[in-house]
Amino acid sequence: MRKIVLSAAIAAVAALSSAAPSQAGGYGYEGYHQQYCVIKKIKSYDYYGNLIIKKIRVCK
Repeated sequence: MRKIVLSAAIAAVAALSSAAPSQAGGYGYEGYHQQYCVIKKIKSYDYYGNLIIKKIRVCK
């Protein structure tokens, strides 16, 4: 009985210690800022005068 309780406690400590660093740098986790991305369309012309539209993702 004593070994079961001890092994359960060790397993709980190991699970909690590995979960904390994995959530430390994530976006959108309680108070951390989440990235905001927008698709911008850039119009330009090539050498022959044809319209070229590029779609670029800009994140803040």
